[in-house]
Amino acid sequence: QVRLVESGGGLVQAGGSLRLSCAASGRIFSSSAVGWFRQAPGKVREFVSRISRGGNIDYADSVKGRFTISRDNTKNTVYLQMNSLKPEDTAVYSCAAGSVSSRRGVDYDYWGQGTQVTVSS
Repeated sequence: QVRLVESGGGLVQAGGSLRLSCAASGRIFSSSAVGWFRQAPGKVREFVSRISRGGNIDYADSVKGRFTISRDNTKNTVYLQMNSLKPEDTAVYSCAAGSVSSRRGVDYDYWGQGTQVTVSS
């Protein structure tokens, strides 16, 4: 089993930055792909970014150039650095882990509880 805990969300003004963390416990985290997803009120969950166990990285077009995903396997943690935040980035951000790196949430086996990110204009 893998347990995921997100942290780092909060309220920030447009143009600001936040760094989200996804800390994992349980089975070997380094062998897992990790994805970040977000869900705004009244909207479907959407893919944000992913990092494979080998370090391959992918971003949604809406965040490319502004967000950076990274992982530190020594700390069993994946980070999402979010810069130049916009009001439309407001959502609950969740991380997910699994054996397959995918843009689809259904392909992940484990999920965190989510952390709220609110960007004011």
